[in-house]
Amino acid sequence: MKNIQDNLTNHLKVIIRKRDPFFAMEGHFFVREYIRKELSNFGNIQQQNFEFNGKIYQNLILDLCVDKQVINKSPIVIGAHYDTVFGSAGADDNATGIAVLLELAQFFSSHKADYPLRFVAFDLEEYGLLGSKAYANFLNKEKQPIRLMLSLEMLGYCDSKPHSQRYPAGLSYFYPSTGNFIALVGNVFTIGEMINLHRNIQTKVNCQWLPAGIKGSIVPDTRRSDHAPFWDNGYKAIMVTDTANLRNPYYHLASDTFETLDLDFLTSVCLGWILGIQGL
Repeated sequence: MKNIQDNLTNHLKVIIRKRDPFFAMEGHFFVREYIRKELSNFGNIQQQNFEFNGKIYQNLILDLCVDKQVINKSPIVIGAHYDTVFGSAGADDNATGIAVLLELAQFFSSHKADYPLRFVAFDLEEYGLLGSKAYANFLNKEKQPIRLMLSLEMLGYCDSKPHSQRYPAGLSYFYPSTGNFIALVGNVFTIGEMINLHRNIQTKVNCQWLPAGIKGSIVPDTRRSDHAPFWDNGYKAIMVTDTANLRNPYYHLASDTFETLDLDFLTSVCLGWILGIQGL
């Protein structure tokens, strides 16, 4: 556990910086290339270019398959976005997601899973899920199947005070009022996977799960990350999140800094996801 927490901390200290793609271009470029360098330790990096407002932006993709016996199976896609909003260093949003993405890639580069794993760092999530839309649309157009998509979206904020957790209308009757859990949010086609993931993740960190309708129609707030374009393209997809602004008071602010994160919680989330992926 200590090694994983040290690795996550080292990643966070590099990634947490202003990296808005339009107003902090130097930081945005630096973090993108850091992700490229780290993922390239485990294999060849593919780059998907997409255009927005006359400029080219990039998703970075690593395919990983340690056990050649599963190479012909459809991959599990694990994604996180690396851009931020204007003025924020994006510690929880979404340096934590990228840090866990990199740590999962490192772990599974030497430990087999039952499916090929595909790690994707998405750009321009904050500007309309543009990177994940480009990628999900591409997969659908090319008729490329995937086993499941997992979106890592804000994983490091925990608040154990009573009534620290808020919800969209109606959900507070069914879920805890203390913000010390990680949440799984899936479409109805992923209920089986969420039950399985919950069982394994729960051994490391408190975990809750929510079926959000076919495409998030029951709770529209559940569409606010990179899993939503996969729902729209007919794929199974699950978001894992600390629930963002429903818990974290620093969401999209300059105060979203390293000091606000709970590293023990983040490490437990990462360990839970290792077990969860191994159990799929």
